[in-house]
Amino acid sequence: MSAPCVRMSGRCVSQFLSCFSRTAVRNGGFRQFSSSSVSRAASQTQSVTDRVERASSPWTLMAAVCLQRLPVISSECSAIEQQFTHMMHQMELEKSLLSDHELRLLEDAERMSRKQADDYDSDEEDDRGDQEIMLTQDLEDSWEQKLKNFQPALRVTADVDKDLTSSERCLADSLLLLAEQQVGGEKLWLLPQTQWQEGETLRQTAERALASLPAAGFKATFLGNAPCGVYKYKLPKAARTESSVGTKVFFFKAILSDSCPPAAQSAPFLWVKKSELQRYLKPAYMMKVDRFILSQ
Repeated sequence: MSAPCVRMSGRCVSQFLSCFSRTAVRNGGFRQFSSSSVSRAASQTQSVTDRVERASSPWTLMAAVCLQRLPVISSECSAIEQQFTHMMHQMELEKSLLSDHELRLLEDAERMSRKQADDYDSDEEDDRGDQEIMLTQDLEDSWEQKLKNFQPALRVTADVDKDLTSSERCLADSLLLLAEQQVGGEKLWLLPQTQWQEGETLRQTAERALASLPAAGFKATFLGNAPCGVYKYKLPKAARTESSVGTKVFFFKAILSDSCPPAAQSAPFLWVKKSELQRYLKPAYMMKVDRFILSQ
């Protein structure tokens, strides 16, 4: 029943346009309408309507950047991981062949045993003259001394780990950047964000939000042009208007690609682990952020 109605409505429109064009040409000599011009005019009208609707959207668009500093060193192994590592090393040792150094150790031990024997004949040894022979045990002793003189850097630095403004804290964990920003009448800890401006993409807005941090100097690599999450909230009913209902925040991921200079103690940003986010973020905001942050 619906198909005949559609055909009838399409036929009526086409007949109306053809009659209108013939009448216009016959009466005033106007140019005849074509289907392409009609469709082009309709598309232009639709695009203008879309721009007007976007401009008059009651939602404020914002973009935020989730800047992540990846782990610098490996994390500590758990008890079961240490047991498994020891087992694998033992299996590899039992199935492996002797190295050149181990073969030389056996040769030196055999030579020393021959020298201590009663029937030792020096002519059987290689003619080395007065050249001093360094045994493999001597090499191992020198290597052991070098190892004792080598002092590796500390894995845990208590003073730096307590400094939340330093990106060098907690080297075995992944850190996230939080910025203190003014929202309404209060200051909140959020992922760095700023309002979208006409003529720029949301990723460009996120890049501008990161560059606008005071004395930051962060160098980041953004992961794609599409947002990884969105957070939407409405204004209180008393503050809502027809042109302003709430805000939509689109999140973009980025990786810290270069070490940043040390920040002042009063810097309005923090480097925190995922387990520390709940101390600073609101529960509803934290729930949205937690979806796209992977645990290390």
